[in-house]
Amino acid sequence: MTDLNRLLKIKGVFAAGTFADDGRLTSFAGEITEDEAAMAAAMCGANMHMARMQADGFTAMSGESGWTPARGFAVFGPKYAVCVMGSAGVFARIGEASLNEIYKALAAA
Repeated sequence: MTDLNRLLKIKGVFAAGTFADDGRLTSFAGEITEDEAAMAAAMCGANMHMARMQADGFTAMSGESGWTPARGFAVFGPKYAVCVMGSAGVFARIGEASLNEIYKALAAA
């Protein structure tokens, strides 16, 4: 099980959660409501499916290995980022958080 409290200790991270493959929220913590977390979980489930499809397409079109299996994704806005690996993700403030630190923690989760 993912230790959400450990993820919340990363500088700049203000919310963390886990989701099922179908986009159902399985757990959350931090500065986010349950409704927001459920909406984020649905988005994460859908984006992981898209990432897998894109990785399969990149592999087929390039003839190169190394794209699959898709392990995660990131979405950036002007102030915030969503970083996801596997079935866990975090919301982070851009400029405060280190993506390297976030993805190391998500990989270990």
